[in-house]
Amino acid sequence: MPNEAFARPRRCPLCGKPRVEEYKPFCSRGCRDRDLNRWFDEGYRVPVDQPPDGTADDDRFDEG
Repeated sequence: MPNEAFARPRRCPLCGKPRVEEYKPFCSRGCRDRDLNRWFDEGYRVPVDQPPDGTADDDRFDEG
């Protein structure tokens, strides 16, 4: 019984078309460049709750 991950063709994470080895894991240069542009525009970042002064709680030292 073959593993299902190997039986199904892998898809482009952006548009869902079958991926091309040359642009792996994407299907085309366009999807690859679109993904890179999202990185440059900070589209892939984890939202963080920060106080208005821009410091995180971990950056502060206990005064004592």
